[in-house]
Amino acid sequence: MKGVPVAALGVAAIWLACAGCTSIGPGTVARDRLDYSVAVGDSWKSQMLLNLVKIRYADAPVFLEVGQIVAGYSFPRSFGAAAAVNQTDGTPVITSSAGLSAGATFNDSPTVTYAPMSGERFARSLMTPIPPAVLLNIIQAGNPVEEVFRTSVQSVNGIDNRRVGRLFVRRANPEFYALLPSLERLQSSGDIGMRLQQGEGEPKLQMIFRPRTAAAEESALRHVAQLLGLDSSAREYQVIYGTVASHDREIALLTRSIYEILVDIASYISVPEAHVAEKRVRPTAEGDIGPSGAIPPLIRIGSSAEPPVDPFVAVPYQGYWFYIDNRDIPSKQIFSSIMFLFTFVETRSNEAAPILTIPTTR
Repeated sequence: MKGVPVAALGVAAIWLACAGCTSIGPGTVARDRLDYSVAVGDSWKSQMLLNLVKIRYADAPVFLEVGQIVAGYSFPRSFGAAAAVNQTDGTPVITSSAGLSAGATFNDSPTVTYAPMSGERFARSLMTPIPPAVLLNIIQAGNPVEEVFRTSVQSVNGIDNRRVGRLFVRRANPEFYALLPSLERLQSSGDIGMRLQQGEGEPKLQMIFRPRTAAAEESALRHVAQLLGLDSSAREYQVIYGTVASHDREIALLTRSIYEILVDIASYISVPEAHVAEKRVRPTAEGDIGPSGAIPPLIRIGSSAEPPVDPFVAVPYQGYWFYIDNRDIPSKQIFSSIMFLFTFVETRSNEAAPILTIPTTR
């Protein structure tokens, strides 16, 4: 009987030793990395859509970046043991007692750091026009040239894209929409490329068309040259940032800033008629007209009084829900491209931004 308390204490000692050697960190990596990635991605989409809606309603957009996520775990354990042995004098009766107590708590306490985009960083990231080389790189990577030009180019050799201001929406020149199918044809055939030519000063950016192409591509190239006022016999054209080309072997791209892109995308949002009647927001502008008729909207962002059933992304604002339908693939592609472009041109300044750190516990 005396061995019972001793055995119990031995088991407890082994339990404490094993518990002290257990590590909970590695097992959380696979789960937490995926969970945090999904959470940050979903919040990023919601923030982008909310800012588009706010721009549509003449509200100020606010971009809050998730700067850091620090996962913290603790596994406090407690153990107690008691034993008593009593022997009655003069008799062979032995009484013994033993008691054990143990407890453990798992705590998950991540710390999330947020950094508002402001000051010089805001100006550089949102207000600076996108360099033409960035757009050509995106096209070279396989993104549709029509998508890139409609979202990010304000004019090419003086041919204007749709322009959105605070009080107006000006339609694009019909030639702008006539240009896009020919550029798409050359892109899909692989007959369009780019090159950086090193020389004195800054490198020169060139758009290159393959010298030997099929008849359809040759016709598309002549059409592009005619619309842009280019030398149709040339196959290399210098690309510059600007409104008007200085000669017939130059392509002038007036690119948009990220903020201009967001303003243009926001103008496509279908707002509730009740808000228009209450003068909270201006009515949605009519669509553009191209050579073949009405041009479909670049993106479809709807609104409803009730939460949407299957949204790709949805946010509430002023009593309504604004959303992109999960079955609207073109709109999803445009929205994702804008988010990608935002990160592509985002730059960091040396100025320390205000930081708000919130520890979250569960």
